[in-house]
Amino acid sequence: MIRAKEVLASGHWDRASETDTIELPHDGRGLRRVAMRANGDTVFMLDAGDEGVLRDGDGIKLEDGRIVRVVAAAEQLVEATAPDAQTLSLLAYALGNAHIAVEFSGSTIRVAREPSIEQALTQMGASLTPVVAPFDPIGGGGHHHHDHGHGHHHHHEHGTDCGCGHDHGHDGHSHDHAHGHNHGHGQKG
Repeated sequence: MIRAKEVLASGHWDRASETDTIELPHDGRGLRRVAMRANGDTVFMLDAGDEGVLRDGDGIKLEDGRIVRVVAAAEQLVEATAPDAQTLSLLAYALGNAHIAVEFSGSTIRVAREPSIEQALTQMGASLTPVVAPFDPIGGGGHHHHDHGHGHHHHHEHGTDCGCGHDHGHDGHSHDHAHGHNHGHGQKG
């Protein structure tokens, strides 16, 4: 199987050299080592190391020089708007704190459809509009759920209905170890 080890940034490669396209949702654009089949049946092994997240318009360069263009797939999203800048800032802060993938466009925030997230946004004063569109979150991703089931413990000084957007359930247990990022919960500053 032919391999692809290089990703060319959108706008920095000749579109005339495009030989195929591959349509991927945002959570499929973070894959680094996987066999892929493009829309025109080009089959290849993506082995791009740690180059980051594939973006709409990026080119995946195959060993033989062919380039497969990445197309961001249309996804079920919700657009959140706020009545004022303070509420918009609160929404952005809460989503970031909960590690939710977000896309900003002016005074609109897009997130993947998730009933618990939508409920939290509404409780914080957002107006929501469902849309179907390509999703290109900042930083390329994040994850939708943050369920502490992967072996670490946080001290939450807020309750299960606080609206922060992530699961507080620890199933009656906790584990302590560093995991590379700080949630800032309970910090005084």
